[in-house]
This record gives sequence, structure tokens and C-alpha cells, in this order.
Amino acid sequence: MAGNRFKLLFNGQDYFPALIDAIDLAQQEIFLESYLFEADEIGIAVMQALMAAALRDVRVNLQLDGFGARNLPVLWRKRLAEAGVRLLFFRPEVKVLSLDRQRLRRLHRKLAVIDGSVGFIGGINILSDFEPKQPGCAPRYDYAVRMVGPLVAQLHESADHLWRHTAWVQLKKNWAKKSLLKPSLSVAGRVRGRFVYRDNLRHRRDIEREYLQAIWHAKNEIILANAYFLPGYRLRQALIHAARRGVSVVLLVQGRVDQALLHYASRGFYHQFLSAGIEIYEYQEGFMHAKVAVIDGIWATVGSSNIDPLSLLLAREANVFVREKQFAGELRADLKRALEHDATQIKESDVERDRWVYRVLPWLCHAVVRLMMGISGYGGRRYLE
Repeated sequence: MAGNRFKLLFNGQDYFPALIDAIDLAQQEIFLESYLFEADEIGIAVMQALMAAALRDVRVNLQLDGFGARNLPVLWRKRLAEAGVRLLFFRPEVKVLSLDRQRLRRLHRKLAVIDGSVGFIGGINILSDFEPKQPGCAPRYDYAVRMVGPLVAQLHESADHLWRHTAWVQLKKNWAKKSLLKPSLSVAGRVRGRFVYRDNLRHRRDIEREYLQAIWHAKNEIILANAYFLPGYRLRQALIHAARRGVSVVLLVQGRVDQALLHYASRGFYHQFLSAGIEIYEYQEGFMHAKVAVIDGIWATVGSSNIDPLSLLLAREANVFVREKQFAGELRADLKRALEHDATQIKESDVERDRWVYRVLPWLCHAVVRLMMGISGYGGRRYLE
């Protein structure tokens, strides 16, 4: 869809002031979705802005994941309700030790729509960029996008639809009414973009298909940064074929151990990727949370979707895909900076020398992931074969 304007936001230092400013200017309606929502200085600032908006008669719809945000303090839940903020938890955790596989389907998108005219999308949760247990660690590395233009109407429709679905399931019929706001379709720029989301019905493979199509058509360069990177067979083959036909393929992944099982399972593919000529870098300055890519300096994506089984097979995700040299160039320049200054390149000699880290341990973790997927019935062999 053409006629849009996009602004790339770097980390929380750009995102949170922009989000709060938009909330402060809201006049009619706010949708905000997040997987994590912490009651730290950032979370409190966002909640205070939402409460102030609700008190001036803005309809505020806050939807959080029932697992990721389950620890939001009762005190703040009460304050939000008293101010008039409507709070829903997507698939709230009822039984902590439940084996019901449905509980794996999480709300992982990070999305906001203000008055149907301003939209935000990316990978940034509502919490501080700084890890409280990691003093001296660099801010969490992530991106988001602020957008205006006709594409915002699609974000609004998606947010409204998911809100009504959750409200209906939880028997909150008064909250399940369709929004009466008519989003602006006015042209705000010249940039083409696509809003693509993943659900468990008609849009199960949409984000994966966008990646595959772009990778298969790449001619010169692919730079892909993803915090949790455990690609399925089709994505692995697409990247390997791209490298073998002369495309420069560069992967930037998490270097510090965050989610240990996925962290080590992904290293099981290092030898295969390096042998095909793919460059691999591990981000070391802090914790990386980015889920972005740039192809041929003109195609770019920013969003919430990791390239792993949880995001591509289970979670509700949302990405924006932008086709414009300036936007892609800005993202590419920042990725190159991270590659050069904040990451360590992995060589084939590293894999050969440390077989335990790159061969044995990944094989064990990979086997556990496959077993878990088989037990859950999601993806299984078709994904990791």
C-alpha cells in the first residue's frame, strides 16, 4: 500500500517518548498491545499516560499477554481500571502447570494505534531497555516503527478485531463492540508498505512467506538480525541457495545466553550455514531483541516475529514490510554499525575447535526442541527436518 510515511525508532530511547507523546495527544481511541509489561519506570510512565488519556474520555484498550504480563501488580491493574483503562489479558494463565498445548499460543505482537491515524509496530515490549540484573550492560538492542498514512487503517482493523475476539471469549460483551472510529486514509508520504500478521487461522504462514519471497528474489545482499533464530527447513534452504548464487548473506544473532534451549539449538546450523558462505555474527554488547532484515538496500522489515518455531508456528505476531531506499538504508547503516562494533564474527575454525559448544550441545538442544514440538503437535518434523 502506497502513500505512507515511516520513521525508524532505535531502542526504547526513541520508541517510548514517541509512544507517550502520541498517547498524550490522543483524542478518541487508543489500542496498545504488548507481550511484556513491567511496572518499572517505563511501564509506570506508559500507564500514567494511558490513565490520563482515559480520564479525558479517550477510549483506552490495553491488551497484554496472559503469560508474559502475568506479573503486572494488582495495584496497577486496580489503578488502570479506576481511571477507565480497559485491560484484557490474552489467554490468561489459569493453571501454571497445565499441559494444555493451547497455552503455547501467545500474544507476542507489539503494536499501538492512536486515533486511527498514528501507528507503532516493532519488537519493543513495555519495559526498560536496561537489564536490572546486568549492571553495565548495554541497552537492549531493538527497533520499532512509527507510521502515518493509509496503512494505519490495517493496524487499526487488526487491533480492533483481536480486542473484540478476546473480549468476547472472556464474556465481556460490552467491550466486544466494533470500534466506531473511521481511520484516516489520507496520503501522508510516498512510501509503500505492507502490514503482515500471523494468527492461527487464515494467516498462519504470511510472515514466513514474505521472508521467503524476498530471500528467493535477493540479488546482492541479505542482512538478517534476529534474536531467537531457529529457522525451519524452507528458510534455511532459501538462505543457503541465496549464498550459493552469490548473494552476500549476513546473520546477526544473540550472543549472550537468554533462552538457553533455543540459543544452543540454533548453533547446530552454524556449520551448514558457514559452509555455504553465510557470515554469522553474535551480538555481544548486551541483550539483543531485534527482529529485522534488509535485502538489496531497498526491502526492509521490522516487527515482533522471531525466526523460530514459537513465532512462526504458534504466536500472534505482526511485522511491517517497507520498500524504500531511505528507510532500508537507515536500518542497514545501523545494522552495519552493530556488526562492526558490537558483534563477534563466527568462523568455521571456531566451530571445528569448540565441538561441544557448536556440535554436541546444539544437537542435544535441537533434539529436545523437536521432541517438545512433537509432543505439542505443532510443526514437528515438518519444521526442523
